[in-house]
Amino acid sequence: MKRYEDIAELIAADIRSGQLAPGTRLPSIRKVMAQHRVSPSTAFQAYYLLEQRGLVRARERSGYFVASASQSRPPEPAASPPSQRSAAVDVSELVFSVLGAVQHRNILPLGSAFPSPTLFPLPRLAKSLASTARFIDPWDTVASLPPGHPGLRQQIALRYLGLGMPQAAEQLIVTNGALEALNLCLAAVAQPGDVIAIESPGFYAATQAIERLGMRALEIPVHPKDGLDLDALAVALERHPVKACWFMTSFQNPMGASMSEDKKKALVALLARHQIPLIEDDVYGELYFGRQAPLPAKAFDTQGLVMHCSSFSKTLAPGYRIGWVSPGRFGQRIERLKLMTTLSASVPAQVALADYLQTGGYDKHLRKLRHALESQLACMNRALTTHFPAGIRVSRPGGGYFLWVEFPAGFDTLALHRHAIDQGISIAPGPIFSASRQFGNCLRLNYGSPWSDDFEQGMALLGKLASGTVA
Repeated sequence: MKRYEDIAELIAADIRSGQLAPGTRLPSIRKVMAQHRVSPSTAFQAYYLLEQRGLVRARERSGYFVASASQSRPPEPAASPPSQRSAAVDVSELVFSVLGAVQHRNILPLGSAFPSPTLFPLPRLAKSLASTARFIDPWDTVASLPPGHPGLRQQIALRYLGLGMPQAAEQLIVTNGALEALNLCLAAVAQPGDVIAIESPGFYAATQAIERLGMRALEIPVHPKDGLDLDALAVALERHPVKACWFMTSFQNPMGASMSEDKKKALVALLARHQIPLIEDDVYGELYFGRQAPLPAKAFDTQGLVMHCSSFSKTLAPGYRIGWVSPGRFGQRIERLKLMTTLSASVPAQVALADYLQTGGYDKHLRKLRHALESQLACMNRALTTHFPAGIRVSRPGGGYFLWVEFPAGFDTLALHRHAIDQGISIAPGPIFSASRQFGNCLRLNYGSPWSDDFEQGMALLGKLASGTVA
């Protein structure tokens, strides 16, 4: 991290924590120079970066101030209620009907599950793909069968090492994206009819996988800031024969919530007492806005019960469909299931990603991506404050690219979705994030695209639709 980035992050951390309140005047350039012993250029670059991220505003002849848009920011949503019983799942048709329109390029993708592809270094990746494809050893098609290409697994292992949680490259299994890893993990530890604990609201692909495999879902409430409700989970484990858990512990989809390290430790310890495996979905872990990456629950696993799943789809190469799992004690089962189903992830894609990671540039790209997402979050928060009706509640994520918006009781976001699609805007209504179709008054918004007049106008129109002021 460059010196100006380090200074900017120190100030950003104080803004996020509330130590620097909205409207606070920041130290002058001269004071920043003296405090950090840097040049005027470095001090200005730090403030320019904070301004780009939407955290500060410059006032002519007055200096820099903490952005004041958050003064009128709506309160956070409420935590979801605990579930009393497990249930069969029937959500796929609803999910497919809602998400089908997102694929069209002319639809404003506020309901998309992906960040904009323009944020990724696709030309640089294409260069790696072109240069490596010419020299792929024909035997790599055999050597890259599960558990996957050795070079790529070594690079992924180095990422774990950088977090301070070494994982043996030989144990990692490369998959067709994180979604396949998650599905393989579920099939490896549970059977039809088993009860699976999931988050509520939670990732709709989890409920779809449970539905497809004929299992039952037990919804555990999520707090919009602190993540999974461990007390509710502890009660559920005593009352229900839970076979496995599928949770997202950092920047949870759709709420953006993150569990603290202490809560992650407590989660792992609780499941270890019951000997229940955890399928940990960590695809957003690299998209943090603070100074340090959050450790996954896997970092505290000593019994091999946590299966840590991630991918490059949300951070680097969505179309390459390369993910992986650090499988703990379940590696052999998962590897065999992979061989029995899709056999192997794309060998050229694995080799290209290994080349890109080895030649450097990934961490620089990630810093740029995080800054872009935080700036886009600030723009969406301002648009919500400006254009949406009073009485909403909005989550405050510390990473990722999703906002959870809660309207007053009785509001129908499925109806809002239908009206919005007619106007060329997609949203993700709350019921698709629940096995029991709760959260009818909630929706998820995606701020993963560079802000533009189209997005500002789209948010203004969506606010009018939500207010009932557009016929």
